[in-house]
Amino acid sequence: MSQPQRGHVAMLAFSALVAGSFSLGAAAARYVSPAALTVARFALAGALVGLAAFLTVGVPRKTWQAPWRYVILGGLLACYFVLMFWGLQTAEAVPTAAVFTLTPLMAAGFGWLLLGQITTLRMALALAIGAAGALWVIFRGDLAALARFEVGRGEVIYFFGCIAHSLYAPMVRKLNRGEPALVFTFGMMLAGFVILCLWGWRDVLATDWAALPAIVWICLAYVSVAASAMTFVLLQFATLRLPSAKVMAYTYLVPSWVILWEIALGRAAPPLNVLGGVILTALALFLLLKDEAA
Repeated sequence: MSQPQRGHVAMLAFSALVAGSFSLGAAAARYVSPAALTVARFALAGALVGLAAFLTVGVPRKTWQAPWRYVILGGLLACYFVLMFWGLQTAEAVPTAAVFTLTPLMAAGFGWLLLGQITTLRMALALAIGAAGALWVIFRGDLAALARFEVGRGEVIYFFGCIAHSLYAPMVRKLNRGEPALVFTFGMMLAGFVILCLWGWRDVLATDWAALPAIVWICLAYVSVAASAMTFVLLQFATLRLPSAKVMAYTYLVPSWVILWEIALGRAAPPLNVLGGVILTALALFLLLKDEAA
């Protein structure tokens, strides 16, 4: 596989893992503060990534040159996750996933501003088709449901988190100085953990961790290992091999994955007409792959 193809595979796995955090996060967010949950998430995920880095590629001293880079990236990701859990306290998983599909367009804009990455006509078409397919999936092919859509407080909060997430992708490419993805991720997560502790230490101390229900611990384990440690490395890996707009285009698959997660958790299956949206998102990804080959 070529390096760009490996980046695409990484983002396919990324989209599936991220989707689970919406369903599990919505179930757990009501029981614990966003700051406390995010501190715990960064602590556990950072420990796992750090251990993996030390046991594999190692963490040389030059990794810590210009530590301000990790502060910027860690701050962006910390902002995203805090706002995500804050938004999920009042928003449902599927509408939140709808907001997440705005990130490819914002990432394309930040990619142009920071890196001079130009979105080709084919890529723009792919982004438009992917957005249409994602909306189709989110609203289950029901135009009346789309017409009734009202943006709630939780969705607005999460939107600002998505801005930080969109900025993160091109910033990784701009600030990386050749560090392996695993090592660079560890530096970012360590900085993010320190930032979160300075900001949310009161919430951490005020939380009765022993009294939290099982769903919070299940969510914490999943988001720390699958939706943090693994996805951070996958995102770092992909952003060094693909333009920012293409990296974030895989977020169009997230609503489809969220519906599968909802089914797996015992919720009702969507109607068959939802498959039209899945086909559109697959077409968008085909166009991206076609563009990469060209």
